Amino acid sequence: MPLEPGTIEVPITTATSLIPLSTPVTVTAAVAAAAAAAAASAPPHNTRERKLRSAVWNDFSKQRRSDGTCVAICNHCQKQLTASSRSGTTHLRNHLAICLSTKPRPGPGRRKKLVVRRLLVPAHSRKHGANMVVATDGDDTIACAADSTPVVPFDQDASQQDLARMIVRHGYRFSMVDDVGFRTFVHNLQPQFKMAPYDAVKADCMRIYDNTKLKLQGSLRKLPSRVSLSVDTWRSSTGMEYICLTCHFIEQPVGCTEWKLRKKILNFIHVESGLNPELTSKRILEKIHEWGLHKKLTSIVLDNCTSGDLVGQEIIRILNLKGLLLLKGELFLVRSCAHVLNLTVQESLEQAVEMTSRVRACIQYVKFSQERFARFQKYAKQSGLAQKPLILDSPNNWTTTYSMFDSACHYQDVFGRLAEWDPEFPGLLNPKDWADVKALTDILDVLYHTMEKFPATENPTANLCFNELCGIHYLLKTWCTSPSPVVAAVASQMLLKLETYWDLTKTLMAITSILDPRYKMKSIEYFFKQMYSTDTFEAKSRTDEIRKTFINLYNEYAVQSAGSSKNPAVLCYAGNSGLGGSSGTGLGTNYNNQLEESKTFSRITLSDARRGLDQYIQESSTGQSLKTDLDMYLEEPVYRTKEEGAEFDVLGWWRSFSAKYPVLSCMARDMLAIPISIVPLDGDARLLNEYLSTMDSSTVQGLICAQDWLRDESDVVDGVHGTAASVPSTNADDSPVNAQALDYSASPN
Repeated sequence: MPLEPGTIEVPITTATSLIPLSTPVTVTAAVAAAAAAAAASAPPHNTRERKLRSAVWNDFSKQRRSDGTCVAICNHCQKQLTASSRSGTTHLRNHLAICLSTKPRPGPGRRKKLVVRRLLVPAHSRKHGANMVVATDGDDTIACAADSTPVVPFDQDASQQDLARMIVRHGYRFSMVDDVGFRTFVHNLQPQFKMAPYDAVKADCMRIYDNTKLKLQGSLRKLPSRVSLSVDTWRSSTGMEYICLTCHFIEQPVGCTEWKLRKKILNFIHVESGLNPELTSKRILEKIHEWGLHKKLTSIVLDNCTSGDLVGQEIIRILNLKGLLLLKGELFLVRSCAHVLNLTVQESLEQAVEMTSRVRACIQYVKFSQERFARFQKYAKQSGLAQKPLILDSPNNWTTTYSMFDSACHYQDVFGRLAEWDPEFPGLLNPKDWADVKALTDILDVLYHTMEKFPATENPTANLCFNELCGIHYLLKTWCTSPSPVVAAVASQMLLKLETYWDLTKTLMAITSILDPRYKMKSIEYFFKQMYSTDTFEAKSRTDEIRKTFINLYNEYAVQSAGSSKNPAVLCYAGNSGLGGSSGTGLGTNYNNQLEESKTFSRITLSDARRGLDQYIQESSTGQSLKTDLDMYLEEPVYRTKEEGAEFDVLGWWRSFSAKYPVLSCMARDMLAIPISIVPLDGDARLLNEYLSTMDSSTVQGLICAQDWLRDESDVVDGVHGTAASVPSTNADDSPVNAQALDYSASPN
């Protein structure tokens, strides 16, 4: 008879001390004979001892030793266990489950087996607080006492899939299925589970990748919004190079009323070392077409891609041939805010290389020996300073240089005392030098904490960057007038580098700032006046240029919206427009001309005729102009939060007002998803661990992608929500630069 799910087999020994079921039970002759034989061979019972009521004694014999202690002897394996009155019977039942999992004895004389399943009995029907275990032998049923833990039906295939998902989600080794400790652990939890071999588990994990990829591909094809991409170069410990292609978008999950900022790793592909920009762009475009995203791209970030600017220009050239980019690719290639700051600071600190070397030498002297460091700590304690790590920097990482400066300034007085009491200590810094170090620390502190804000934000949308960089630009102009030659030189170099690297992304950042209802055009007007305070014409010219680009981008979205089946454009009449006194956004006759050019004569519909009427009313009405949702948005006052400095959910705002601003909300949904607020990984973080470095490239891609795709899953086990380990990386350490490292990264998390 096949076993039912969630059942185990136990041998029949005796039918005594059973709790009867509510219905009559019959037992076969074979079962009765086995029970009688077991009863005949049982040792004599002491009538003075308490009656053994538990059904577990059907499989154990209780004997008293010469020293007065009692033992329970298993009738099947003869193992002896304690049987004192205080020990209970739980340990006997646990042994029985293990004992009965062994193979049956060969030959015709092997023990009879029963199918056992646990039955949870209502509280009012229990005897002595126990539940029942129901055993069946063919058509016969026997009941015995059991604990109150319900049993979930066992499914071998489902459990094997759970094992594979666990390995993928948490980055475990395939070979863990061969570990003795793990196999023992699983066997004790569920003796019926048959552990799959290494190759089968690997195949299950790759099957998860294939199936999940199909689902994600379908979801992205149905996504109503555009997507943005980011590309990072990774390498293995064996020298192999990989390209990580990540997709960024905003979606409204099924059954949810909110917009969510998402990112998914699409591919983790192996590329040849030293691949030229043309071939690199070709590989990226192949994957974009494979996912069906070539017609819905907004932008791409290539900060961590070798020859990123050249790769980006080649991609723009190819996509523009088919007219697939917004504004002919003007906003397609962008840099993240953190990358702009990294380049700005790292290259500018060369102006203070001598001072940095002297600070580094002081700390190296203190940390050279344990004796010197102990003496330094003693002086620090005597000075009443709070304990703080004394940090040495990594020359290629400016954030560690900032930490070194900060710790050195904290212990300035201690370094001074050390110079007085230790004749060997090289007094490399005088009071003026310390003042310069503190000034540089203040500059780096502003930049460091600006970068810290992005990973700490739940939804790092693109609107966060413009005001931050404008503020930094203003401060750098102030620091350029510092009386300290070193500080002035560093600030001047930073200002020059910032203007150079920011230029590629400034327009896009300004557009996303306009899409923040708290600022609209106000932040651009204010900061440009500050940045170009000596040239009013330049400030106005740059402001008008941003406005023009914004309107042109809106026009493209309006044409696409009008050409769609839903046609959600909202138009109304008003006396004036809000775009700098101009008459509307230029969407009157020009808007309809663009629409008509996109249609053939045979596709003209009744709605087109009605649109002509609307245009006629607009042109023939005096003192009135056609107002778009963009006009309304810019004319209305900025949104004021209830509390100063309170967090603002820009995605929630646009979701709530999407009906009022139908075209503009589609534009905001695409622009705010551009990953210019992400914090790029440094080179050390983009190194695969030893485990993945030894695998073939297809397995590497399958594991990394599948792990990322399973992150949004949430399982409930014993009331606890189990979620995947945080990845790409997403284990964050104390440094904002390493805020998103893959679980498979070799860097410590």
